[in-house]
Amino acid sequence: MNPTDLTQRPPRSPRVTLGGFVILPRALDKGRATIAGTVGEYHYNCPLDQRFLSYLGVDAEALKQQLAEGKGDGEILAWILEHSTNKPSEAEIAAWSHYQSHRVPSDLGSRQFFNEYQTKVGPDRTDVATWFDILDLDDHVSFGGKA
Repeated sequence: MNPTDLTQRPPRSPRVTLGGFVILPRALDKGRATIAGTVGEYHYNCPLDQRFLSYLGVDAEALKQQLAEGKGDGEILAWILEHSTNKPSEAEIAAWSHYQSHRVPSDLGSRQFFNEYQTKVGPDRTDVATWFDILDLDDHVSFGGKA
């Protein structure tokens, strides 16, 4: 499996799903790039990745070991579902993913950080409201796109 070179392009959007889970494909891209030494400015097991990992009760290092074996997304999903401590139903996965994709800064400090960051990367954008919005915008701008 060829890892994504995150010095050349961003990981998949946090909106992309695998097994119904948002965040997971992005975390896998960052994990593979970390192993390959091509993670660039991204961070595997960042707070966003940790939201997914803690929801399912999966250890980040154990997951990274599976990635290092060269397993594809489907194999990794099967491993996660087998080894997770939380076994959510399809409805619970859908609800969790919906919540994550619509999550906004929920406290003053987070809102301040969010607003300052948006001012930096997309000051004229009025459509940026969620954490996923700001991540997608940052990925776009970081690789030469216009805000």
